[in-house]
Amino acid sequence: MEIKITKNQHPAEKPKDESKLGFGLKYTDHMFIMDYTAGEGWHDARIVPFEDLHIHPAAVVLHYAAEVFEGLKAYRTADGEVQMFRPIENIRRMNNSAERLCLPTLDENDAMQALTTFVELEKDWVPHTEGTSLYLRPFMFATEANLGLHTIKEAMFCIIASPSGSYYAEGINPVKIMIETHDVRAVRGGTGYAKCGGNYAASNRAGERAEALGFSQVLWLDGVYQKYIEEVGSMNVMFKIDGKIYTPDLIGTVLPGITRKSIIELLKDEGYEVIEKRISVEEVITALENGTLEEAWGCGTAAVVSPIGELAYDGKEYVINDNKIGSLTQHLYDELTAIQWGKAEDKHNWTVKVK
Repeated sequence: MEIKITKNQHPAEKPKDESKLGFGLKYTDHMFIMDYTAGEGWHDARIVPFEDLHIHPAAVVLHYAAEVFEGLKAYRTADGEVQMFRPIENIRRMNNSAERLCLPTLDENDAMQALTTFVELEKDWVPHTEGTSLYLRPFMFATEANLGLHTIKEAMFCIIASPSGSYYAEGINPVKIMIETHDVRAVRGGTGYAKCGGNYAASNRAGERAEALGFSQVLWLDGVYQKYIEEVGSMNVMFKIDGKIYTPDLIGTVLPGITRKSIIELLKDEGYEVIEKRISVEEVITALENGTLEEAWGCGTAAVVSPIGELAYDGKEYVINDNKIGSLTQHLYDELTAIQWGKAEDKHNWTVKVK
């Protein structure tokens, strides 16, 4: 694939204090764009100076939410090299999401070329401080100007990047989570497994209620019975109960997280029994009450691992592991980030070096 590059002649100043990066607040000098037209396919791949996008007021994405996105990171290793973590998994998940929303899919090789070329151009934006990274946001949306609801004929694929620190202000410290009993995130047959903006927009109301009560996120229950655990906020969730690791299985309502997948592989390598199943909220509460729930954590690209220190349900608040990060949770964070930042051997060939 030919990628035309137009360099920004007025590059922005890089952040001087990397301890204050926040998450997704500042953007790099360029962005990748590629257009899709039915009958022609993807065309006009280009990297251009970062600027506002110009779309028609009747663009399908604005009216029917035809949009999917991904999130992955590029890390700077101790020797100054830059590497991405499992980017092919993001591309494949994006194609699965696109197929669900009837958006055009991407050729895997072309998408990898787009990512590596873009990161190579922006590699000076990859921060140096431990715990930081260059967050990459590939996204795709329908651009056709048509208010009729029909097959998508025009689309755009973009990649933008943001030097970022910790996703949560609490960092790796335990967070307070509220089990949501009113709103639901997804149902089987819906878009729960797709990474599309509508899923996140619909979660805002519950998240806002939880925040007003002093909680960081909500823990979602299933959309039919409202009794089975699904996700925590924008992350997958895991519980260590009586020495075993439990996580909701992938039945179409839970996002197939790449960090989730990586942690499961690490746990199995170390001999842990990992059980993927439908976990009822009653099982979790019982384990909390009888003391067998030892640790709980959320996991995702943005936060990597986020320990859960308190869980609220039905008017009661339960403290997990004395509101301290558990030894296994800390270990998983350390192991995974060591691979991502090039401090540990990548036995699974998860990382992709950028020139």
